[in-house]
Amino acid sequence: MATQTAYSSKAPSRAELNALSGVTVVEFGTDWCGYCQGAQASIADALAPHGGLRHLKIEDGPGRPLGRSFKVKLWPTLVVVRDGIELARVVRPRGAEDIKQALASL
Repeated sequence: MATQTAYSSKAPSRAELNALSGVTVVEFGTDWCGYCQGAQASIADALAPHGGLRHLKIEDGPGRPLGRSFKVKLWPTLVVVRDGIELARVVRPRGAEDIKQALASL
């Protein structure tokens, strides 16, 4: 079983995220969240064909400004952003196909 990357407690500001060029997948969740843990294989499967894609795993919760700026309510939530503009969002993906559909327009 592969070791999963932990959610980072250090998040960029919304302005820093918006300043990133290209496509970024921002995954909001927590390491202790069962839904987040269960979704990791599907997320990895969906992102595998997009090797050069920037993927940020950000720990979310009350008082976390980046998650609040995206109005995140449930975990995991994946937000696909290009040059600061939200292109797609997947909340609690049921499988890799949900994520692949969000990435299809890339």
